[in-house]
Amino acid sequence: MPDWKTNGIRVVRAGELDANTPQTPGMTRAAAITHARAAAEKLWAGTVVVEPSARTAAHHHGDLETVLYIVKGRARFRWGEHLEFSEEAGPGDFIYVPPYVPHQEMNARADEPVEAVVVRSGQEPIVVNLDIAEANEFPVPFHPRPGERS
Repeated sequence: MPDWKTNGIRVVRAGELDANTPQTPGMTRAAAITHARAAAEKLWAGTVVVEPSARTAAHHHGDLETVLYIVKGRARFRWGEHLEFSEEAGPGDFIYVPPYVPHQEMNARADEPVEAVVVRSGQEPIVVNLDIAEANEFPVPFHPRPGERS
């Protein structure tokens, strides 16, 4: 019979997240569910805080699938061969990033951070940076949705 006490549910408390993860300027990542911390074999989960106006370079995550859940703020995602597609997400929204999709993540606002939960389908921190000139262009300014403050 399995030892469910040792091999059962793991709780990683808010103050126990591990910031010893790959970082991007303007973004702070912290790992919660990893092999080392919770014996996870197929998932990685953690948090990311994106400072106002911060953005990543164009990249993809290899064969990993990624899900983000926006807790606070307004995130903008650009994707495609030339980052020609764009969408924004706010609190309560989920974002799915399929494997190998060229994309760029950014904070759509200049006055508040974005806070999100990130879940990936693997343990490796795969980031393949891409040379896409459009990643350096300033994207369309933030446009609030009806009822949202500008």
